[in-house]
Amino acid sequence: MASTLDKILNAYVAQGLETKDKLLGASLVVVSKDEILYEGAAGRIAPTIDAPAFAPDSFTWVASLTKIATVTCVMQIVERGLITLDEDIRPLVPELAGLQILRGFTDDEKPILEDNDKPVTLRQLLTHTVGLGYDVADGDLNRWARAVGRTTTNLMYTLEGWTTPLKFAPGEGWYYGSAIDWAGVVLERVTGQGLGAYMAEHVFKPLGIKDSTFRSLTLAEQTAGRVVGCSYRDGVTGTVSACPLPVPVDPPVESGGAGLWTTARDHARVLQGLLKSEGEGEGGLVRRETVQEMFRPQLDEVQSGMLKYLTDAFREGMVSEFPVGMPVDHGIGGVINLEDVPGKRKKGSMMWSGMCNGHWWIDRKTGIAATLIVNVLPQPDLVVNRLYNELELVVYEELVPEWAGSRGKLEAALEESFMSRVVPVFLDGKESNRP
Repeated sequence: MASTLDKILNAYVAQGLETKDKLLGASLVVVSKDEILYEGAAGRIAPTIDAPAFAPDSFTWVASLTKIATVTCVMQIVERGLITLDEDIRPLVPELAGLQILRGFTDDEKPILEDNDKPVTLRQLLTHTVGLGYDVADGDLNRWARAVGRTTTNLMYTLEGWTTPLKFAPGEGWYYGSAIDWAGVVLERVTGQGLGAYMAEHVFKPLGIKDSTFRSLTLAEQTAGRVVGCSYRDGVTGTVSACPLPVPVDPPVESGGAGLWTTARDHARVLQGLLKSEGEGEGGLVRRETVQEMFRPQLDEVQSGMLKYLTDAFREGMVSEFPVGMPVDHGIGGVINLEDVPGKRKKGSMMWSGMCNGHWWIDRKTGIAATLIVNVLPQPDLVVNRLYNELELVVYEELVPEWAGSRGKLEAALEESFMSRVVPVFLDGKESNRP
């Protein structure tokens, strides 16, 4: 398996200065609950030809790959009885009590806002059913921001940046946004610890993780020579060049939704800690019943209908690894596939991805989890999606006997599906189409 995965990674990265339809670098780590099944990388960490090689310990901002670590921390404090999933948290976080519902706009572009009288719960935050969106990626929230003269955004990592109107009343739909950032705030209010300090003590330390933080400058000395530069793919030429980091290096608030700096190796250890939580042995991050609740489909009919609408509309950015028509739900931590994926993960697995095109999955039935780390904008990047697809097919062909010999046929079918898709991409509130 290792040699095949190595070849695939190498095929997708630029070997020289020509970057059209290539990545600068990528790393994949595959784990079971007890061991690392594969660890590899290819390419380099910056555009220059003499840049250091990309490696499993290359250190980078991983955007929404942060969420699974934050959710795990929050579920720990639920286990400890410090808070429940379904109590009204507005008294604890008054900022959430003040959120209004955006119902539309007048003819002269003034927002129509309605007070919210429904409870806000931790479960709603952790499942994206509270109604919060990301302002940089939502047309209506952009209109609202212009109307009120707002200059901050969710990418600035401030409470003000995460404070936007709700898209609907809490519990009445599914929408992706700053909910996990607010879940991190809940943890801080409950424990009296900063999110990063709590995560370091209760997740990183037990797993032996040393290269992960919300404040990258604090690890500057030990990560020197391993920091991955941010890159951007031109939508017309397909080439990749360096670009500025779109988030603050020294954030005012630690973003539980998108603020983590880590490595493929460290992130896969977090997934491994959740796999270990299946049993009764040492090393699990939460109890078995907690993991079972995290992987239980959480959405009602209306919420799942909205999730389906969005995953159909933004397939490459949300569920690129699934064939068209795959039914999905949302657990506490990520999207769950409700059927086996041919040649890949089993029914009931969980996954998510990030703004800089990293991906992860956890398959409890086969005991396989994996993290793919890259750093390229904008999201989705179809080159990454194809790479991720090929890598996963190899992993399962080699490790799951029933999928042996299936990769060739499935690759051809999925490639045809990839080539037929055109996806709307939102960056800084502007829509563009990338093939």
